[in-house]
Parts: sequence; C-alpha cells; structure tokens
Amino acid sequence: MYALNYVKAKSVKEAAGFLARNPEAKLLSGGMTLLPTLKARLARPTHLVDIGHLAELRKIAVKGGRLLVGAGARHHEVATSAVVKKAIPALAGLAGEIGDPQVRNRGTIGGSVANNDPAADYPAAVLGLAATVVTTKREIAADRFFQGLFTTALEDGEIIVRIEFPLPKRAAYSKFHHPASGYAMAGVFIAQTAGGVRVAVTGAGPGAFRWTAAEAALANGLKPAALEGVKLDSREFNNDMHADREYRANLVRVMAKRALAKLSGKK
Repeated sequence: MYALNYVKAKSVKEAAGFLARNPEAKLLSGGMTLLPTLKARLARPTHLVDIGHLAELRKIAVKGGRLLVGAGARHHEVATSAVVKKAIPALAGLAGEIGDPQVRNRGTIGGSVANNDPAADYPAAVLGLAATVVTTKREIAADRFFQGLFTTALEDGEIIVRIEFPLPKRAAYSKFHHPASGYAMAGVFIAQTAGGVRVAVTGAGPGAFRWTAAEAALANGLKPAALEGVKLDSREFNNDMHADREYRANLVRVMAKRALAKLSGKK
C-alpha cells in the first residue's frame, strides 16, 4: 500500500468539496473493494476521504410511496431494518445474502452500487425495482446508471447520497452463491411494479442487465412456465474457471423460476 493522507469528513458537503479540490482523492465508506485494491497497489489516491461515519448517509425511511435508503447504510442494517422488511421484503432478503457476516457489517449499499461489480447483488435490486440513484449533483434513473463492467454514470467527485426504491406490488430475488465468496454466480430479481414486470440479472454477465424477453413473457402472468423457450443471449456472459457461459445461462433461468416460486409463496 502506498503512503496517503486520511481525511475524516464532517459532512457530505465537506467531502464533495474536498474531492473537487483534490481529484486524485478517493471516498472511503465500507472499504470492501477499496482497501483490497490499495493493498494490491492497483490504486494510488492522494487522500482517503472517510464518509462511513456520517449519520446523514445512514437513514432509512419510507416517504411518498418510496423506500429511501441512505448510501451509507450497511448491508446488515438493510437486512434487519423493520422499515425495509415491511416496505420491500425482497430487498431485505437480498441484503442478508451478501457475502459473509464481516462483509455485511462493513459494506454499504452506496459503495456496492457505485462500484458496480458484475457479481454484486444490489445492482439487480436497483435495476429490477426501477430505483433512482440520488447524488450530490442529480438524480439518475437505474436504467441509465449502470453502464458496464465496473462502470456507472457517476462523474468525478459525484457522491451517492441515497437510493430511492418505488414500492413494488411484489418482488423476489434468488441467486446461486459462489461457494467461497458468496457473490452471485447468477442472481435474478423480479418485481411487479406500477410500470409492469421487471426482471434484472446479476452475476452472469459483465454487469447487471434487464432480461426484457422474460419481462414480455411474464406480462400476462408470473408463472415459471412462461419462461420456457424465452430467448436469453449468453454470448457476452462471463466464462471462467467457475462456470462457462452456457452454465450461467442455465443458472439465470433456474434462478428466475425460483424467484417466481417465491412470488407465489412457494419455497
């Protein structure tokens, strides 16, 4: 790890101002991705700006038909929040399946969404629920936020403040865990929203994406049988020592059917 300077921000505004003045600085919240990156000497920021302690980023509430989750909320807090469990049980369940206890007690929803790891869980929920990412500069719709492998619409110095989730009629998430890391080798989030059915996939490809063919097939009923024969292009799916493209494509179909079973109340 290279030598750097540590700054403990007193507010989001102060952190944003510091980043504007120091473009080579990096934000530190949970540190689940940043710290290993620094240890491997894959990044060399001039400063670490710590925002993980800021209470203004840890709020969770329902307002105006939307669940508002502060970017600094840790996975364990989302998983155990009575507010989240009542508003969107599937989101609480997803958070409770992330990584292991150490990761869930340190990692944050904002950090996960900003990092956009292709095997992360939260992007599937953000995309599947048509959430809005609220930053220090603007509001970004989920369909415009995720832009590929570790790439998002965030600009330099832009900080995620909270995620706003419209309350769905019902939703469910199912994933196939990597046996060592707990990451999603394939995860599918299905939500019946005011705008229709949304199906979001994570873990299978270079980033979370909507399976639009499945959405169309499920428009007339959320039945597993409706997915039989539905097109799924796996040409750009991940292909590695853990699973090839075809295997991941099969996992997507299986996880989608399991999510649908959850929606119907079946295990």
